[in-house]
Formats: sequence, C-alpha cells, structure tokens
Amino acid sequence: MKNFKVGIQLYSVREDMAKDFEGTLEAVKAAGYDYVEFAGYFGKSAEEVKAILDRIGLVCPSVHQGPDLFIEKGQEAVDYLKTLGAKFSAIPWYGIENYQNGNFDKTMEKFKKVGELLKKNGVQLTYHNHDFEFNYLDGEFILEKIYKALPDIEGELDTCWARYAGVDPAAFIEKYAGRMHTLHLKDFTCKKLASGPVYALIDDSGKAQEPGSKEDNGFAFRPLGMGMQDFPAILAAAEKAGVEYVIVEQDESKDMPALEAAKISREYLRTLGI
Repeated sequence: MKNFKVGIQLYSVREDMAKDFEGTLEAVKAAGYDYVEFAGYFGKSAEEVKAILDRIGLVCPSVHQGPDLFIEKGQEAVDYLKTLGAKFSAIPWYGIENYQNGNFDKTMEKFKKVGELLKKNGVQLTYHNHDFEFNYLDGEFILEKIYKALPDIEGELDTCWARYAGVDPAAFIEKYAGRMHTLHLKDFTCKKLASGPVYALIDDSGKAQEPGSKEDNGFAFRPLGMGMQDFPAILAAAEKAGVEYVIVEQDESKDMPALEAAKISREYLRTLGI
C-alpha cells in the first residue's frame, strides 16, 4: 500500500478543541496523526496556530474554509493559510440553493475568483462534497458539473457522502485520477442509502446548525473499519489516482469520546499498512 500521509479533519474533535486546543492537538499527534486539516481556529492567530503545530510536530496541508471569507477579506484571508503552510483550501459546504434556480453560473464565478486568488499564492482550491452534490442538474451530477465548469478546481471527495448517495467512491476516485490529492475517509452504517441529508448543516460562518428532519434509516457515523465502507478498494483507487493525503473525519461520535474514535480509525488504517 502506498505511503499515504494520514491526517485528521479537526471538526471530528471540535468540542475537545474548543476546551483544550493544544492538548487536543497533542492527543491527535499521540494517536498517530502527523497531519491536520482545520475547520476553524478558535480565535487564535495564524502565528499562534503555526507555533503550536511546530512545537507538537504536526503539519497543516489543508483547511476547510468557505469561499465568502476570501471574497470579503481577500489577501488577508489567504495570508492566514500561507502562515499555516497550507497547500489546499477546501470549500467545506455550499448549500444546494447556490446551484439551483439559475444560481449555478454565479456560484461558479465566485469559486473561480477565489481559486485564482489562492493559486496566485500557491494554494490549491478544492471542493469537499456532501450527498446533495450527487443530485442531478441539467442531466449530470452537481459535483461533476462543478468539476466541468472549473477545470482548475480539485476534488476532496468525502467517501461517506458519495457512498450514502449511492455512488461507488472507488470508481469515482479513479474517474478523476490526477485531480484529487486530498481525500476524506469516513465510515458509517445505515439501513437505506440515498435517503436524504443526515449531517449537521453549516452556515456561512462555519457554525453548525440543527439538521433537518431525518428519515429513520439507522444512519450513524462510525470509526473507520466499523461501518459499511470498503476501504481497501477506496485506498487502492486512491493510490492509482495519485491521492497524497488521506484525511480521517467522523462528524459525530455518540458511542464513545471523539478522540477515542479517532484512535480506532488510526489503528484500523495501520492494519491496512498505512
């Protein structure tokens, strides 16, 4: 198996981060993660965050950041990422209303503007999907329509939401070989696939909102290896496709502390030779 660089999306341990920023990062490092992907900085400056990462021995190759911040703050927002040393900036969530009802082209113009600003600063714009991007728009998946409209954007496929939408993550990764250098590994269980959103939505400021009504389909996030995902196939496809960073994410952990779930996921990847 390829020597992937293994990271964790820190949204997975957000409550721990809010209580003890440095201590949580130390625990993440102790669990075997060498790379972290931020989704919020808890009021700390870029210089503060970078100093903490350097002390602990962590690297931040990627962040989740909504595009509107770059539109509003421009170079100031990009400089934060440059100080961290981030090479990728993922659009973490952008509501389906931004693609429907004639809004698609306007949204693509916004993404293009952000991507150009980032590119000038040595940062690659990526797109992190949920399941709704696998709805059809003009006869094709919204996600693929985004890829087609913006040849310079890269995918950061969320393997959970692809599978939940009824799409084979491994086949999708291979289809876009060379266009995904970061990949989200996420496991889950459910009784019925493609049965509607079950994740907590995020508003423009990155704050979690209450999810809409859920169909009783038994959906639950799980540590890697404890759900229905075929990770050996996903990772084999990722190796062929040129993925460099595999990033563990677990949106919720109801059965155990989030850091314990993160440890289990890391141990599972070790059993696969990563």
